[in-house]
Amino acid sequence: MKHINTYLILSAGCLLLSIASCKKNDKKAVSDDAPMIYVANPVVDSIVLHKTYPGLLGASDNATVVGRVNGTLLSKNYESGCYVNKGQLLFTIESTKYRDAVQQAQASLATAKSQYEYASRNYQALSEALKSDAVSQIEVIQAKATMEQAAASVKNAEAALSQANLNLSYCSVKAPIAGYVSSNIPNVGEYISGEGSPVELCKIYDNTNMTATFNIEDAQYEQMIGQNGGMNQELYRNVPIKFNQPLPHSYTADLSYQSPSINSSTGTLQLKGSIKNIDNELKDGMYVTIELPYGINPKAILIKDASIGTDQLGKYVYVVNDSNKVVYTPIKTGEVYQDSLRVVDEGLKPGDRYVTEALLSVRNGMTVNPQLVK
Repeated sequence: MKHINTYLILSAGCLLLSIASCKKNDKKAVSDDAPMIYVANPVVDSIVLHKTYPGLLGASDNATVVGRVNGTLLSKNYESGCYVNKGQLLFTIESTKYRDAVQQAQASLATAKSQYEYASRNYQALSEALKSDAVSQIEVIQAKATMEQAAASVKNAEAALSQANLNLSYCSVKAPIAGYVSSNIPNVGEYISGEGSPVELCKIYDNTNMTATFNIEDAQYEQMIGQNGGMNQELYRNVPIKFNQPLPHSYTADLSYQSPSINSSTGTLQLKGSIKNIDNELKDGMYVTIELPYGINPKAILIKDASIGTDQLGKYVYVVNDSNKVVYTPIKTGEVYQDSLRVVDEGLKPGDRYVTEALLSVRNGMTVNPQLVK
């Protein structure tokens, strides 16, 4: 009887081991059949939050070069688009008329000085003669008036000569500032009429430093003042600047100006940021996106931006649950962080496992073999 019980116990044990072995084999078979999918846990980090605004770049200094005299444009003395120095000769305009005017003004000045010299000596002589009653008082007064008129004529002649020299100098058009110069607007050989109204010849842009101009809502300005202490805080020293297409170098702006008033018609405040254009990649008139800081999220949930899908309901990710099944999970997203990560405001927890790639090969409810990646 004892042997029979022992036999039964051994048989029962073998049966249990056999059943357990079959269960293990069945689980392994399911695991082998399930496709391998890479998953990751969201990253939790403290980040600076930004709000994006469209802006426009402008050169820190620019000048319109104009012709101020009448005459034929004789020469252009620069290569379009090149860098020119302040005072460099850009154009020459026919100057014969203005050289003649200078000579006439010089002659008029010489005549005026000669007349003054004569009138002055005459007045001095009559003043001495008056002491011996050789002349009348009225003659002395007349002589003084003549001398003073001659002095005024000298000043007028000097002013006319100065204006004539100035007009002559306008025939040699020079760069008022250093910078990159545009192509000429009138062609060489054309007649320009700049005396009545200056004629634009070209433009010069000093791109050493650029200015990004943009507008924010008055509520955003209040937040800048109330929560972050205003534009002078370190938070606004290196504001990220983005472009429609990535440039070889990255750029940031230091906020340098805020309008003294809110625009009542738009409810916005104008801000300006200064940008160093060391590599001369930035040009006047470029459109930019300013990522203005507005706060700090100490526990932001970040996932790979490429893992997010979009459908008619909005943004979503695939999450793998504890049973290794794929779950369609709607989410609400925030801004991009460090170019490849996206802030998730709602829908995910730090310990969730989300599918990082091959989104088209998975579906809701599918059993997978998740492989955790960092």
